[in-house]
Amino acid sequence: MEEIDKLLTSLSKTKFRGSFHLNKKMKEYVYKTGYETLEKHAYDFVNNRLKPAYIENDGKQTPMRQVHPVFIAMHACGCCCRGCLLKIHKIPKGKELNEKEIKYIVDVLMRWIKKETE
Repeated sequence: MEEIDKLLTSLSKTKFRGSFHLNKKMKEYVYKTGYETLEKHAYDFVNNRLKPAYIENDGKQTPMRQVHPVFIAMHACGCCCRGCLLKIHKIPKGKELNEKEIKYIVDVLMRWIKKETE
């Protein structure tokens, strides 16, 4: 968790990644839905939007508007596309994500959401 916290602190200091925050409505959604359910959503989004080796619309597959807290976290954490996963997390493109990589991404997303709602 310490490494993830260091990463999130570093990302929060950048102009782009640091501009993402959950608004009041998104925070209420988190409280109402619960972290356990939100984590299931995160796994679904990562498996559907990031796991494949090749993604037709890579770089455009994650909405940027306040649609869902996980989408906001994906942008804030650099987990929004395979290009950002390569640049920030050193997870290579052109291969399907494995379970360890998926768990790491979800852990990063959930830690960011928890920090936003504490």
